[in-house]
Amino acid sequence: MPRAAWLLALLALAAAPLGAQISPGPLARAHQSLEGPTKCGSCHGPSAEAMPRLCQNCHREVGWLVSARRGLHANPRAMAGRTCGSCHPDHAGREFDLIAWPSGSPERLDHREAGWPLEGGHREAACADCHTAAFRTGPAAVLSPRKTGGAGWTGLETTCVSCHRQDDPHANALGTDCARCHEVGDWSPAPGFDHGDSRYPLTGAHREVDCDQCHRASSLGIAPGPDGTRAARYRPLRFADCADCHADPHRGRLQGECSSCHVTRGFDVLDTRGFNHASTRFPLLGKHRSTGCEACHGRAMATPRPAFGRCATCHADVHGETTARGDSTSDCAACHREQGFRPATYTVAQHANTGFPLGGKHETVRCAACHVAGASPTTGDTIVPLRLAVAGCVTCHADPHAGQVADRRCDVCHADAGWSAIRPDSAAHAATALPLEGAHATISCARCHGPERPGLPALPSGASVAGTGGVVFRIPEVRCAACHGDPHPATTTAADCAACHGSASFRPAQLGVAEHATYGFALDGGHRAVPCVECHTGLAAPATATGAGWSLVGATSRPRIDLHAVRGTTCAACHDSPHGGQFAARPDGGACDACHVSATFAGTLRFDHDRGSAFPLAGAHASVACDRCHRTESTPDGPRTVYRPVPHRCEDCHATSSGGTR
Repeated sequence: MPRAAWLLALLALAAAPLGAQISPGPLARAHQSLEGPTKCGSCHGPSAEAMPRLCQNCHREVGWLVSARRGLHANPRAMAGRTCGSCHPDHAGREFDLIAWPSGSPERLDHREAGWPLEGGHREAACADCHTAAFRTGPAAVLSPRKTGGAGWTGLETTCVSCHRQDDPHANALGTDCARCHEVGDWSPAPGFDHGDSRYPLTGAHREVDCDQCHRASSLGIAPGPDGTRAARYRPLRFADCADCHADPHRGRLQGECSSCHVTRGFDVLDTRGFNHASTRFPLLGKHRSTGCEACHGRAMATPRPAFGRCATCHADVHGETTARGDSTSDCAACHREQGFRPATYTVAQHANTGFPLGGKHETVRCAACHVAGASPTTGDTIVPLRLAVAGCVTCHADPHAGQVADRRCDVCHADAGWSAIRPDSAAHAATALPLEGAHATISCARCHGPERPGLPALPSGASVAGTGGVVFRIPEVRCAACHGDPHPATTTAADCAACHGSASFRPAQLGVAEHATYGFALDGGHRAVPCVECHTGLAAPATATGAGWSLVGATSRPRIDLHAVRGTTCAACHDSPHGGQFAARPDGGACDACHVSATFAGTLRFDHDRGSAFPLAGAHASVACDRCHRTESTPDGPRTVYRPVPHRCEDCHATSSGGTR
């Protein structure tokens, strides 16, 4: 029936009273059970507003969709101004499909009005591809009067699994929210999936691995399908240990986790920070810490247990088997440590055990200064020899003395503290004509043997004679006068200075009492303690800068010390008489030694009153004190005892009987 015809029939039916109804035509096959005048009220109520309610009495799936606000019938905009009959007219014959699409056909329907826009690959799908009995699994399909199943427009769900459950490549292992990873355009790739959000984030080289290498691996034991392919497995997968996917290249020879050494950037990229090498028999120390694993173990740990008993196993012997013991069994650790081959740890104390102990300046000399690298005489390889042939100082040092002392060892005069630290051998010098004694032992060698000798004749110069050291060992000066000017010319009788002077110093002179007696004036009594200068007035000359009144031969000024210039040999030459001229009339002229001795002047130690005076002391006079007769008088020169003239008559001292005793 043309569309216009059934629309007119429907309008006439709605306007006429129910009792006067006459069917405008046969009902569609789905409604043929409602055929007959008595059943018109099943669909047509007393008013047009009653039809939707009556229709939903049979089509409960539509009522459920409207109440759930789902689908096209629940879209207010799409249903505005429409009734059930607007889209589902009837009485058009048994073959009428009861749907008058407002868009003209189902293919032209804007699917967004149904509440589910078609996107991606769904745009290309035909309506029949989705609206099939297999996909009508929702609650609306259960309520549909079509109990026999079949295609239909209601009962479809919007979840992916409602249609794609059978072709889920994950075999329901990843849940039902496919849109979490996939787009509706295509299953592959899955742009929404981030492996970092999984329990196994991909790092390093794992990012480059194809998904199938892990999820279709033969080790998973997935049985092939009818087409011979294996379905991917996503859960469950083992990944707690590297060995779940990777074969052990070490074949169980190493213990611990792979991550102790390996990182996901690649098997050849090793990170040993997590591996405790100290747990092995070879802890890594010093430079060994920064050595790459492959240097010892080879690539892929081809040598898991390399030999390490001796350093020479890995390191070449740069000493050409010239170690301290002179063999090839000496261990490098005796001199070197893991922190580096340089500097060596061989100590000065250890070097003392060799034939050349290190002392003084030798302690600060670099090892390489003596142990010079050179070619091995046997192999030609560069080596650093340790055992050196040392035949004295001249092995390393040139002779600075031009062979003058070739018959002597350098250490006789020089110490290893330095060339300038000279230690002259006094015993050896004593074998020469001038032993080093006294002040001579403190004079620097250069004062006599050097090129500059102040006040002395110059020595021959030049490397051929004095050598680069500028020292002449055999010098002509061996007597005192050769170096020192004589301050006593023509006044001494001794043949040599040593008769009066010692080598320690020129003053004081060492002339003794016994020697002085040979010069005509014996020193006895108080004279022993009198300084020489008190009598020898010539000794009062000032001392010079060269010391003790003596000067070197070349000095421009030499003070003269005349030993003959003395006060005299008599007492009066040195001592003033305290008696004035009281004894001048004596036959000896008042010689002091007539009464006094040289031990002391106090007292009259030699005077005999009986023989030396005109008044012998006899009787009671012998016990009278001297000052009872010899009284003291005052003089311009001071008090003086009067010895002459003194009264010697009795009455001069004793009164007469009438006057009493004085």
